[in-house]
Amino acid sequence: MYMVLSKEFERRLNLLYNVMERHGLEAVYIVNTVNMMYFTGLNYLQTERPAAIVIRRNGEIYFLGPLLERDHVLTQTRLITKVYTYRDYPGETHPIELFANWFKELHLDQAKIGYDSTPGYISYWGYRGPSLTELLPNATFVNIADEIYAMRLIKSDVEINLLKESAKWANLAHSLLQDYTAPGLYDYEVSLRASLDASLMMKKALGPSYKPLRSEYPVYAGFRGQVGEHSAYPHSISVERPIRIGDVLVTGATADIYGYMAELERNLFVGKPTNEIIKYHKIALKLQDVALNTLRPGVKASDVDKAVINAAKELGVIDYLLHHSGHGLGLETHEAPFLDIGDNTVLRPGMVITVEPGIYIPGLGGFRHSDTVVVREDGIEVITYYPRDTDSLIVEV
Repeated sequence: MYMVLSKEFERRLNLLYNVMERHGLEAVYIVNTVNMMYFTGLNYLQTERPAAIVIRRNGEIYFLGPLLERDHVLTQTRLITKVYTYRDYPGETHPIELFANWFKELHLDQAKIGYDSTPGYISYWGYRGPSLTELLPNATFVNIADEIYAMRLIKSDVEINLLKESAKWANLAHSLLQDYTAPGLYDYEVSLRASLDASLMMKKALGPSYKPLRSEYPVYAGFRGQVGEHSAYPHSISVERPIRIGDVLVTGATADIYGYMAELERNLFVGKPTNEIIKYHKIALKLQDVALNTLRPGVKASDVDKAVINAAKELGVIDYLLHHSGHGLGLETHEAPFLDIGDNTVLRPGMVITVEPGIYIPGLGGFRHSDTVVVREDGIEVITYYPRDTDSLIVEV
């Protein structure tokens, strides 16, 4: 697998070198952690401590960051040629001031440099400190974020195959989740058991060299609190009660395959569903079918969402349609393009998108299936394949 990924990183870096050539850049400064992973395989745990990778036009790649990452960086990737570290943040000397000194040492202080997010640092906690534009007044900084993101929009065969492998293990995990679901259990009890068992099976199958890159569990299956009346909250976090007979459940399953995680979501029904539940479930399936039948190369992402909105109006559920119809997927859970009425991106072969229109009925539950779809030259390929029909999703009690 390393050889396959090595070729993949070479492909991505060549795309970046082409961008550098077009703009006359000597180097690119990357602080977005997903972009770090995309180009080098480095998974940096983002904190308040500034970190970046610098990719030079001559092929050299440097890591600039905290001392605690020094040894870890070199175990994750063979592409980084040199590591520059500081003691900690904020330190006696601000880390970005040290970055500027290292740029001078590397003779990049008068160069033309591209950047992906900022010539400083980004953090969940906010960033306080100078920018490299202030500290390196003789350098020229060029924003190439859009060009980097454009590379990530179209997935290679390697990326698609990793997502297919993820979908396979997500399917297994979801099967275990359904098998283990029972009245009287808390959702996290079921989730932990299914996720653990599926993770152990995947680790055994993929061998000792496998490790997850984005999550603690290799495989995850669960409910995220979308149990019964809480399933009507699309982004529920938790629920205070155990699962009960009659509950509508909204599930999710995925597996981390070298950072790529397909998305599989379904409904489960605890015991025989009522006619009202069956009705809304069938409507949700119709909405997803409308999206799947509209989605193809050459169509705008907005057209898919428009078709779903129109169908929801015709079916009388427009007031229950609380979000757009899907989103891109890759090294991030949510990426562009978005199947949204405001996104006029033309869908192209190689894009990977989730298709997940949902309806949410207060007091009753949410009805949402999500499938991961690859846009192909002649249509689409759905790579998640768990059953969708009502009868297959009943938890026997």
